[in-house]
Amino acid sequence: MSWVATLEETPDTRALTDARLRRMSGTGKAPKVDIDAAVLPPGPRWPVLLQTAGLLRFRHAFHPWLQRRYGDVFTVRLVPGGRPLVFFTRPEHTREIFAADPELFHAGKGNAILGPIMGEHSLLLQDGADHKRARKLIMPAFNGHALRDYRSLVTDLARDEVAHWPEDRTFRSLDRMNTLTLEIILRVVFGVTDEERLRALRPRVTATVDISPGILLGWGYPRLQRFGPWKRTVDNQAELDRLMYAEIRERRSAPDLAERTDVLSRLMLVHDEDGQDALDDTELRDQLVTLLLAGHETTASALSWALYEIGQDPALLRRTQQAADEGDDVWLDAVLKEAMRLHPIIPMVVRTLMEPATIGGWDLPAGTTVGPSIIVSHQRTEAYPDPEAFRPERFLGQNPPPNTWIPFGGGARRCIGAGFSLMEGVAVLREVFTSYDVHAVGPDRPKVRNITSVPRDGARIRVARRPGVSAGR
Repeated sequence: MSWVATLEETPDTRALTDARLRRMSGTGKAPKVDIDAAVLPPGPRWPVLLQTAGLLRFRHAFHPWLQRRYGDVFTVRLVPGGRPLVFFTRPEHTREIFAADPELFHAGKGNAILGPIMGEHSLLLQDGADHKRARKLIMPAFNGHALRDYRSLVTDLARDEVAHWPEDRTFRSLDRMNTLTLEIILRVVFGVTDEERLRALRPRVTATVDISPGILLGWGYPRLQRFGPWKRTVDNQAELDRLMYAEIRERRSAPDLAERTDVLSRLMLVHDEDGQDALDDTELRDQLVTLLLAGHETTASALSWALYEIGQDPALLRRTQQAADEGDDVWLDAVLKEAMRLHPIIPMVVRTLMEPATIGGWDLPAGTTVGPSIIVSHQRTEAYPDPEAFRPERFLGQNPPPNTWIPFGGGARRCIGAGFSLMEGVAVLREVFTSYDVHAVGPDRPKVRNITSVPRDGARIRVARRPGVSAGR
């Protein structure tokens, strides 16, 4: 069956999209809990909207300022409703949160703002038994054996991308990394290889990722979905859903399904104890979108920062090129991890208390949302001397102090795709530095885009092919 025919025969999925939006929009409005401000750690008394804007738009300055002003534990209030969010910045406090009973420290509620896009079955939004079941079903698609299967395709895609970079001309490495990581998601995770399908999916996926914090906040107010940028976002979601459900429908009947190694096909082959398919079409859609949002721009931003930082230091460039030439993945892994430390992509990890709990000596009531600040944790001088310096050797021969490097969260909720992200990043860095001399152009600093932080000016670089290295190698 052709791709066009599959689309035409796929039942109308707009109703599924609209029903999900009705269920999930406004889910950020947790049942109102009256929490006495006197029992909470200190924090600013600004209007709630101003605090929310500070946290979303100016996070990289706001988190450190709050810590300097109020100490290692502080409270911010957010829209809608002035809900308290208590930040912890010391590693021992982070350990308490990550080691806590996940039945009492719910992560899904803290991620509810993403519900309309990801869907109720998303691993990031589920808690309790539902989360345990989903994680158990998805985990085999990201174990060591599976990662080895993905590595060669990731390497091929990276080599093809890098071969087409313009030489001796300044360009935004973030744009190139976004293009590459999107292709990896579509081909390695979604398992799409047909160019016609890829052309249809690329703009819809890009529009899903490239949304502003204002659009995310708007999901808390369903009436906004009838207007302007919120309506365009809804329409894009409906079209992306149509394409994804068509892909899922056709894949289920693929004669080579059992031989395919992409993530979607692996998830389709997972069965419950009674031998039935474990994940229905809606669950597959929700988990694929979750993997897309969690693994596309996050990895692209980390890679662009890594290229930018290496491109500023000739000695680091030579060391990294040597590692790429010799297959020294340990050094390349350290480069990627240091980029994630110095330039956090996600600002915090959150949990909502289902019962009263004591953290860091603070007795907090049920309904309070708590979490470590990744931004502050990655800057603690006792863990990272001279924290503003880019030093990959911090990750050589030893791990950083526990609970001080937390880009993937921790505990039972640690990101299931962490291994995939690091494997992907190392493969990309290897292809770049075996091919090119890389030089950073101009200063850069982070800016907020949707829930992630990216280089404001795109981490601009200039590359020149290394002597003796041919295009495409």
